[in-house]
Amino acid sequence: MPPHASGQLLSIQTGQVRPLMVGGRKLVSAIGKTTVSGPVELGLLGLAGDEQADLSVHGGLSKAVYALPSEHLPWWQAQRQAQGATMFEEALAPGYLGENLSLQGLLEHELFIGDRLDFGDVVLRVTQPREPCGKFNAVMGYAQAAKDMVQSGRCGFYLAVDKPGFLQAGATCQVLAGSRSTRVTEALQHKAWKHLR
Repeated sequence: MPPHASGQLLSIQTGQVRPLMVGGRKLVSAIGKTTVSGPVELGLLGLAGDEQADLSVHGGLSKAVYALPSEHLPWWQAQRQAQGATMFEEALAPGYLGENLSLQGLLEHELFIGDRLDFGDVVLRVTQPREPCGKFNAVMGYAQAAKDMVQSGRCGFYLAVDKPGFLQAGATCQVLAGSRSTRVTEALQHKAWKHLR
């Protein structure tokens, strides 16, 4: 990644815990996120108004916020159409994959675990890739969605909040390099075996 790489925050999404049918079982999930406007308060455990249903896989200090490169949404839309999960060419709305932050210009193969995203008032640290779960397959509408996420590397990443504050759509950030030993995509591949069986 070039020095002084930057990205932009296109939108912010939050969600509440709601029932979700997964393989005939009724579970609860907050994967459905909707866009919120104006400055949003970001604390050490995430965005104001955002909930997580299962803190073993989402949330906590190291997974306070989930970010997804917005560049991936058209690809995911095409995958859903190819798998027959939708008959329409509707664009996927920000938050459809459960992302809190829709970013532009910050892709998984360019970011490393430990890199920080400096928005000025807020600083976030990349902690790990998202690992998909059965709830992701249910929301995407086809059984291979988790495998597609792992194989494509279009996973997004979790962020810890190093400096709390307020975030607003349109904000830009500078990437502050960490140790640069493991790319987000490499970290995902280290965990991939269990998803590809």
